[in-house]
Amino acid sequence: MTDPTWNQYRPDEQARPVGDAGTSAHPAPTPDPARTTSAPAATGAHALDAGTHAPAHGFTPSRELREGLAALRAEVGKAVVGQDAAVTGLVIALLCRGHVLLEGVPGVAKTLLVRTLSTALQLDTKRVQFTPDLMPGDVTGSLVYDARTAQFSFREGPVFTNLLLADEINRTPPKTQASLLEAMEERQVSVDGQPRPLPDPFLVIATQNPVEYEGTYALPEAQLDRFLLKLTLPVPERDQEIEVLRRHAAGFDPRDLAGAGVRAVTDAAQLAAARAEVARVQVAPEVLGYAVDLVRATRQSPSLSLGVSPRGATALLTTARAWAWLSGRGYVTPDDIKALAHPTLRHRVQLRSEAELEGVTAESVLDTVLAAVPVPR
Repeated sequence: MTDPTWNQYRPDEQARPVGDAGTSAHPAPTPDPARTTSAPAATGAHALDAGTHAPAHGFTPSRELREGLAALRAEVGKAVVGQDAAVTGLVIALLCRGHVLLEGVPGVAKTLLVRTLSTALQLDTKRVQFTPDLMPGDVTGSLVYDARTAQFSFREGPVFTNLLLADEINRTPPKTQASLLEAMEERQVSVDGQPRPLPDPFLVIATQNPVEYEGTYALPEAQLDRFLLKLTLPVPERDQEIEVLRRHAAGFDPRDLAGAGVRAVTDAAQLAAARAEVARVQVAPEVLGYAVDLVRATRQSPSLSLGVSPRGATALLTTARAWAWLSGRGYVTPDDIKALAHPTLRHRVQLRSEAELEGVTAESVLDTVLAAVPVPR
């Protein structure tokens, strides 16, 4: 049975409906009826029950673990209003050991969201304000000479934490941006030829402003591909903004999370147990084929100069498994793939310049792909 607590706030809820008219200069091709027929039943461990994508021999995710993570939303909601979809995305990233790029205009509680999440998870967090004069050693750490011992010792940088908030990451030059590549991919920092492991869990949550480009350095495609998810934080609705003002009028201080009643509701041990269960979520061959067909379709889109790489396909599978687990299932359905397509793939595609001039966006291209690729039944 699925859990409506999670399904109510999909991580892609800000995305436009699939196939929305007028969202793309290139309309979706008409699906071939011959390809939409039901796939034959698989055999063995992935045998499907009639009319479903449920394995015949699956498992039931732990309700206790899922409720512990679901309680995060209530705790974060004590300090942050109207960003439940982003909380869902961050929880998925934690389950998948992936990194997150948060995009939103200033003042939508990006920093507060990360601080509150780390408090509710009992995880250590550090914040780095990325600026044009920030050096790589300011992030990773560096060797410091000790005159008393006449030796060099390593001084850890802020990257040695559980949740690293890389604030306004696109305001620092590429040299400093690249200092995070090894940490994000290998979960270690190499200084003077010696690798130093980072704590577990380790998650980079980077923020950037989508409307201000003066004095910024766009992240290269290779680094964007290192982020598991790109989440957009919208401006709150009117009633949500009224609630924000009401809380501040009542004395809410965003620097005092304890005063707001935020407490720890789970910890790293429960998170590790949840990750182990997510790794057991099964995927039928038809669903694997559907995910591959989606990413291959982006490579053939006339609006894109760069489609989704195989790394993006594995990321889509990984996030879909976490979403299925949060929804209370031990198997992935095509709807899970659809639910995570936008946040997992939107930053892995590159538009052609002529498509941008026509008003095409990465979101609209993904809408077109999702509408065109036949769904296994």
